[in-house]
Amino acid sequence: MIVFQKVSKIYNGYSALNNVDITIKAKEFISLAGPSGAGKSTLLKLLIGELQPSRGKVFLDKQNVHLLRESEMPILRRKIGMVFQDFRLLSDRTAYENVAFAMEVVGATVREINQDVPQLLELVGLTDKATQFPYQLSGGERQRVAIARALIHRPSVILADEPTGNLDLLNSWDVIRLLLKINELGTTVILATHDREIINNLGRRVITLDKGRVIRDEENGRYIL
Repeated sequence: MIVFQKVSKIYNGYSALNNVDITIKAKEFISLAGPSGAGKSTLLKLLIGELQPSRGKVFLDKQNVHLLRESEMPILRRKIGMVFQDFRLLSDRTAYENVAFAMEVVGATVREINQDVPQLLELVGLTDKATQFPYQLSGGERQRVAIARALIHRPSVILADEPTGNLDLLNSWDVIRLLLKINELGTTVILATHDREIINNLGRRVITLDKGRVIRDEENGRYIL
C-alpha cells in the first residue's frame, strides 16, 4: 500500500533521511520509533506530499506521490488522516463544531455533517462532550476530537505524529487504544513516537530510525537503540 523506495531527503547539506526502503501493507499498524531528529516527521511529510524527496520515490496505492499534479494532491490527502501532537483545534468552536468545520471546508452538506459528526464523536467516545470547547476538555479528549476530525474522509491511512507527546500516561493509552480500534476497523495506522513504553507494550511492527536511516524493522518489535 505504501512504499518508500531508496528515499533520501537533504536540507542545506544535512541528511534528514538516507536511502530509506520501507513497504507497509494495507491494514497494518506500524510504530515509527526513534529519538527526536531521527527522521520520523520527515517521512510522514514526504508521504502527504508536503516535502519532495531529494532522491527516491514514495508510493501510496501505487501512485507516485511526487508525480501528482497540484490539482490531484487534495484527492491524495483525503486518503490520509493526520493527527498531531498539538491537536490543532479551533479554540472558539465546540468539539462538534471542530469536526463539522473540517467537513464544511471540503463542501459537505448539512445533511452529511448531521449524519457523520455524531457517528465520529461516538466512535471516539465523546458523544457527551459534543458541546464543550477545547479549554473544557482534557488533553486526551482534545486529541480524540482531533482523531475524529482526521477520520472525516474515511481515510485508508491515519498518520499520528507524536499524538501522545503532550499527554499523561492515562490519556496516552486512551489515545493508543483508540488508534488500535481504528486499525481493527480496517485503517492502516502509522504511529510516530519516541515513547519507549508505548512501543514496547503494543506488540506490533516497529520500524526504528536513527540519524535518517532505518536501523531496525521487526514484527512484534521493541524500542531498541
